Amino acid sequence: MKYVVIFKAKIQSLDQEYFDTANQLREKALTEFNCQKFEAVAENDFEIALSYWNSLEDIQAWHKDAEHQVAQRLGKQRWYESFSVEVCEVLKAYST
Repeated sequence: MKYVVIFKAKIQSLDQEYFDTANQLREKALTEFNCQKFEAVAENDFEIALSYWNSLEDIQAWHKDAEHQVAQRLGKQRWYESFSVEVCEVLKAYST
């Protein structure tokens, strides 16, 4: 995995549509857009999600996906007070 996309958000209100959409889009990213791994956690009113990718082209294709664009608009309108996205290159990774 060469890249990680870090999504951080201040939660406004998460409803059942949010959870359904998040699950559907996570599966789509993994199966159709070459996302290698996806991890997310929410605590109090803060959410952070990490997605791992092999190319910037895959990240850009995912960002431009029509269903993902709809979810981004809903996020801005209903689910999040604010959010940020960082695309980072992974220089080194190891685990025990």
